[in-house]
Amino acid sequence: MDQLSVKVASKSTEAVDIVSLDLVSLDGGALPEFSAGAHIDVHVPGGLIRQYSLSSDCSESSHYRIGVLREPNSRGGSVILHDRVQAGDILQISAPRNRFALVPAQRSILLAGGIGVTPLMCMARQLQAQGAQFEFHYCSRSRERMAYLQEISDSEFSGQACFHFDNDEASHMDLNAVLSAPDRQTHVYICGPAGFIDYAIGRAQALGWPESNIHFERFAATEHQAPLVGDQTFQVKLASTGEVFDIPADEPITKVLDRQGVFIPVSCEEGICGTCLTGVVEGVPDHRDSYLTDEEHAANDQFTPCCSRSKSPMLVIDA
Repeated sequence: MDQLSVKVASKSTEAVDIVSLDLVSLDGGALPEFSAGAHIDVHVPGGLIRQYSLSSDCSESSHYRIGVLREPNSRGGSVILHDRVQAGDILQISAPRNRFALVPAQRSILLAGGIGVTPLMCMARQLQAQGAQFEFHYCSRSRERMAYLQEISDSEFSGQACFHFDNDEASHMDLNAVLSAPDRQTHVYICGPAGFIDYAIGRAQALGWPESNIHFERFAATEHQAPLVGDQTFQVKLASTGEVFDIPADEPITKVLDRQGVFIPVSCEEGICGTCLTGVVEGVPDHRDSYLTDEEHAANDQFTPCCSRSKSPMLVIDA
């Protein structure tokens, strides 16, 4: 995967435990174009790779802006970006990718939880520029933890923005009211912590929203992605060579193949980013990712070998 070298032009504190990094090209030129909802892979010093949505205006190519929430219980990527990376540092990133793009619609509802606001800010800017009809609901634990509050309040789309705080009962979001009128001409976009996403999806489905009109993006593993007690061994066969490899119950497919000299690119290692997406020729995958849609899971013609396994004794993959 192609990498870009960028410089941290500025770093600023946006809220409690949240910083923004503005990234620019080394020669001051334009960065690759992106669309609202896109994200980049950031190669964090120390070898970790993390995905961050772009919150900056997609009509501008002078810089990328990412927001980083400090997560001390994670594997350390966010802590490094908070504590070690400073303005002037050089980072490696991927070109923008988008699995969370806006769909042309008469109306859009944007639901942001915490740091999940970053891609939805970009969406709101694009919808505002298009003169589209939309609502923007932003939920946070408190004002002190709400990143970009002033920026959104001063923005051209401030009239469509509603702020909701957990510690202010009067401002709580009535999700049933927000989603009370499901229709095929309106699309819902959700980003935030796993619990926020799951609750919003559950409410939308219960209220009758078509699944095709509900869009979401996660950058944290869900519970079903973790190894399960009782995982079984199985075999993986390469369609290109016919080689067969035994996959132990406690080891990811990608690690086994890498040890045998079979390279499948990986990034998040949690089934979130789609970097390792691989075709399935025969067999039934045990999908444990948050990247593919339910329809794509049901097709069983591709899977994420970094975290997914196999329901059949052998899985023949397009590698």
